Amino acid sequence: MKFGVKAVLTTLPILLASACGETTAPPPVEFRIPVEVGDVVTDDVEDSIVTTGTLRPRESVVLTVETPGFLRLVRLESGERITEGTNVAKGALVAEITGEDARLAARLEATQRHLEASEEELNRRQQLFERRLIAEEALFLARATYEDALHNFETSKWTLEKTRITTPIAGVVLQLARDANNRPVADGQKVMQGFEVARIAPIDNLIADIDLVGPELARVRPGQPVRIEHYAFEKTVMMGKVLRLSPAMDATTHSFRAEVEVDNTARLLRPGMFIQATIVTDRHEDVAVVPRDAVTERAGRDVVFVIDGQRARRQEVSLGLRNDDWIEVIDGVIPGERVVVRGLETLTDEARVRVTGS
Repeated sequence: MKFGVKAVLTTLPILLASACGETTAPPPVEFRIPVEVGDVVTDDVEDSIVTTGTLRPRESVVLTVETPGFLRLVRLESGERITEGTNVAKGALVAEITGEDARLAARLEATQRHLEASEEELNRRQQLFERRLIAEEALFLARATYEDALHNFETSKWTLEKTRITTPIAGVVLQLARDANNRPVADGQKVMQGFEVARIAPIDNLIADIDLVGPELARVRPGQPVRIEHYAFEKTVMMGKVLRLSPAMDATTHSFRAEVEVDNTARLLRPGMFIQATIVTDRHEDVAVVPRDAVTERAGRDVVFVIDGQRARRQEVSLGLRNDDWIEVIDGVIPGERVVVRGLETLTDEARVRVTGS
């Protein structure tokens, strides 16, 4: 009997609750959009143009044979023959042309004897004229003969000097005595007038010829810094600057040529190399920047979504310079704030969010 009373007392509250109509409702579901965020930081940002170009020397000289003969390249202090890649100073001897052809072309001995005889005859007639033993016309003829002999002697010396081939500039020997098949020519080889003995150029500073299209031309001016890179030297950047811009457009490519002076003091680069050039057209230092993916457009305006507690607040921003990773924010956010960088496609102002990464 006691058992029955206990069961009734246990079930009584349940029956009373049912009779009063009380129910237990499930809690409401709160939906928050998952997003990744990034920080607004202070950094340097720059505007740049990335293009390509080909390197060449700033100046060069081609040394050729002017008097036929036999080629003999100069020996260095070590006794070895000069080679391609050798550094030469201004005025240095590179090669000599020897042989009978060179000697006959110069005719130095003959012209020197003729000069000496003409000078003696001029002096003799000068004395006779002063003693009034000859007419003035005879003196004039002797002087004309002497001047012709002097001219021929100077020409012979000049021709002989041309057998000694020297460089008018300092630089590096880029090419040295090669035949029509681009094979090196040995000492003693007979060479004719016009044969190219050497091509010499300084390479401590090179010129990169790059092409710019119309919109890029408006952003480039002489003096702007340029970063030069070559795939052969990873993580190595050489600096240069815009030297000059072409005043005319290339009618074939419809582009404008720009010359970039490249500092090649380390001599890693070589004439003829194909390089990548990054022209820094503008640079701002210590400015507020946001990740590039944080900026989106709403109703034609640039906005970011700033994290405010558990909500994303839409904020219009004024933008400045930008690169591949960052965008300068002139107004709208301050360093230290966090902005959405992933998941902002469907965000609305004051939407509840859940940060899943940074």
